[in-house]
Amino acid sequence: QVRLVESGGGLVQAGGSLRLSCAASGDTTCISTMAYYYQAPGKERELVVAITNGGDTYYADSVKGRFTISRDDAENTVNLQMNGLKLEDTAVYYCNADCRIGGQLIREFWGQGTQVTVSS
Repeated sequence: QVRLVESGGGLVQAGGSLRLSCAASGDTTCISTMAYYYQAPGKERELVVAITNGGDTYYADSVKGRFTISRDDAENTVNLQMNGLKLEDTAVYYCNADCRIGGQLIREFWGQGTQVTVSS
């Protein structure tokens, strides 16, 4: 079992910055990729950024050049630095972790979600 606890988020003006953090606890040895998804009101949850345990990263086109994901495996945390925030970045952000054994996905885990609100 893996528990993901998120922190950060809040209210920021357009153009500002926020930093989200996600701390994993429990059986973290199986964690492979960690990611952030966001879900805007009335929309489906979408993948924003991801980072593998090898350090490879993925960024959605909408956040490239503005968001940076980093990972500290010693602390079992992943951080998302969000710069140049736009109104359309407003959403609930969810931390996600893949648990894999032998490369096979066993289970996904989710954080509780944290609200990011960008105002004009």
